[in-house]
Amino acid sequence: MARIEGQKAKLLLLLRILARYTDEDHWITVPRILELLGAEGVNAERKSVYADIETLRELGCDIAQQKGRGGGYWLAGRTFQLPELKLLVDTVQASKFITQKKSEQLIKTLSNFASEYQARDLKRQVFASSRIKTMNESIYYNVDALHRAIAENRQVRFVYQDWTLEKKKAARRGGGAYTVSPWALLFEDENYYLVAYEENRGLRHYRVDKMASISLLEAGRLGGTEYDPNSMRDYAKPMFSMFGAPVQRVELACDAGMIGPMLDRFGVEATVVPQPGGGFTLYADVAVSPPFFGWVCGFGGKVRIAGPDPVRREFLAALERIRTAHGE
Repeated sequence: MARIEGQKAKLLLLLRILARYTDEDHWITVPRILELLGAEGVNAERKSVYADIETLRELGCDIAQQKGRGGGYWLAGRTFQLPELKLLVDTVQASKFITQKKSEQLIKTLSNFASEYQARDLKRQVFASSRIKTMNESIYYNVDALHRAIAENRQVRFVYQDWTLEKKKAARRGGGAYTVSPWALLFEDENYYLVAYEENRGLRHYRVDKMASISLLEAGRLGGTEYDPNSMRDYAKPMFSMFGAPVQRVELACDAGMIGPMLDRFGVEATVVPQPGGGFTLYADVAVSPPFFGWVCGFGGKVRIAGPDPVRREFLAALERIRTAHGE
């Protein structure tokens, strides 16, 4: 805790002491408060500490007291309760787009909202995750720049990158820049995506962590007639792994035990028709693509593409290509 001189800082220091050294399982006595105030150059008496605690209570601070032998004061009301902080820490750890370095920084910041005892529990969780994290530290600045471009109604220019076999980033289009009109940011499949209008190509989406050298242009955005804000919540729903493809109405024949995974993926509003044999048929709008076919294969025959016929034939052709590629 930084050293602060003078009596005027006593209230602030007292609140900081309560926030750092107390929680519902750890109380602090007035003699200990006097000791910590003295270490910061603030001399105080017992009576003044009692009066200051009452003043903080009058200002809305929830300071509780355990009376009797071994009792003391603790800060009961905080910006975040411990279960909320643990939830936020778990979310930071689980987010693939947050780098390991940034995860540690964010968890350290979150720890400032807990007592020093609770903070130890939060810091121990940093080492619990073995998930693969992104290595793109600039994603936070990318997201901020894109939000600003949307708010200011400006086009953006950027270079779009992919990984090479040498594990390096290489720009698409031979290094040529993309110029688009940003309309929305989505979080899907553990990644941020920009939904934007590109002239002569229409509304498209781009992974934010693959974008580099983002610059905001003075030109106003285009494509406003194609962008429907009401559809953004369902923009990614037909897609698998955000793979863009024509959306078609498909018919899936499913075993009875597949109702859970189907509703998890397509939502309870999907059309489900029970069949006499105990299974059911589900109808859904899907971006027919290789990731969709792979998703169907993952159920080991318990989910089958029943229609339309062109989609069935395309699926069977994909399976034949896979079989041929494996030398069968």
